[in-house]
Amino acid sequence: MLVSHKEFLDGLGEERRDAIVAWLNASGVHRMVWDWRFIGRPAQKAPPGDWRIWLMMAGRGFGKTRAGAEWVRAIAERDPAARIAIVGATLGEARSVMVEGASGLLAIAPWWARPDYAPALRRLSWPNGAQARLFGAADPESLRGPQFSHGWADEIAKWAGGQAAWDNLMMGMRLGQRPQVLATTTPRPVPLVRGLVARDGGDVIVTRGRTADNDANLAEGFVAAMADIYGGTRLGRQELDGELIAEAEGALWSRDMIERSRVVHVPGALNRVVVAVDPPASVGGDACGIVVAGVGGDGRAYVIADASVSGLSPEGWARAVAAAALVHGADRVVAEANNGGAMVQSVLQAAQENMPVQLVHASRGKVARAEPVAALYEAGRVAHRGAFPQLEDEMCGLIAGGGYVGPGRSPDRADALVWALSELMLGKRGEARIRGM
Repeated sequence: MLVSHKEFLDGLGEERRDAIVAWLNASGVHRMVWDWRFIGRPAQKAPPGDWRIWLMMAGRGFGKTRAGAEWVRAIAERDPAARIAIVGATLGEARSVMVEGASGLLAIAPWWARPDYAPALRRLSWPNGAQARLFGAADPESLRGPQFSHGWADEIAKWAGGQAAWDNLMMGMRLGQRPQVLATTTPRPVPLVRGLVARDGGDVIVTRGRTADNDANLAEGFVAAMADIYGGTRLGRQELDGELIAEAEGALWSRDMIERSRVVHVPGALNRVVVAVDPPASVGGDACGIVVAGVGGDGRAYVIADASVSGLSPEGWARAVAAAALVHGADRVVAEANNGGAMVQSVLQAAQENMPVQLVHASRGKVARAEPVAALYEAGRVAHRGAFPQLEDEMCGLIAGGGYVGPGRSPDRADALVWALSELMLGKRGEARIRGM
């Protein structure tokens, strides 16, 4: 993680920091306090290049508001002719967050370049003549007509006006030689955000960031506490890690389905535990999927570990399987045998001589095998103890009727999950054993 010059200076220790500051006169120290080039982290500063839209998509507390306010301030102080649109989700949020907030335009303005703020007129005027006007995306028509040289759009993922407000803003960007818009947001897979991300590298530049990047400026222990509670979950990945997590149309599993199945602890002891393996076809190829699951006294299946590994020799992934079986007290290893069944069994038993190995043969494709397992989730018969981001991404990439749109070439982790839950919960025909109510 790249830090700001200020964070670097603070990290030198009090004695060295004070020695460096002592070289500066009072004016230099005063100006340094207000200089975003010194205070801001690299990820908070405008990217180079001839871009039209800069999308800063980052977790909560990353410093998006401060970055947006400093970008506007720099433009206003540099260009007397600048006419800037300040657009919040609502007009109230534009005022309370983007202008009057703790990291808003008024708070970050130095006394010698402080804008005059006229709330009734929804206008900021800088001493050199630059101006900014406030708008709320909830009223898209308010953006029809005015024209601007620059725009700052905040939290676009929650705009009620959505695409209409954005379109009116963009059609008003017709002043100056190079109109630019900065959009700051916590990611959500709404059409507006997904559309901008799809244009990354063209007229749109996307930068990303995590809440943890700004740890030095947040309450002590906040980042650790949030990671402990939400780490790896969809909410944590979205709101803390700044990931855009989109749903694949027709997927067997949805993010909501998985979130509903998540638990912190398994109630009581597990009656059975199995380790399922989807061996790689070649060394250095796909990952070796290794998933551990068990059945509780309540008859529910619990996924308790994703021990998958990549890039290992057969001996290497076999040792990983043996370790998972030992750690979790598994009574059986279930391994797909399509890629050389005898070799798989011999490699696993060489890693641990007394390891009970059951070979299973895939007569149907991965998606067809996964469909009855997905039905178990819909029925509330499976839970995840904790979060397994890579496994869950693969699950949400399996499309009903065939096809895979998840990460990597093959859903190896998801396939191992299917073998584990099929062994524990499904009948001989591969149908979900759903108890009557």
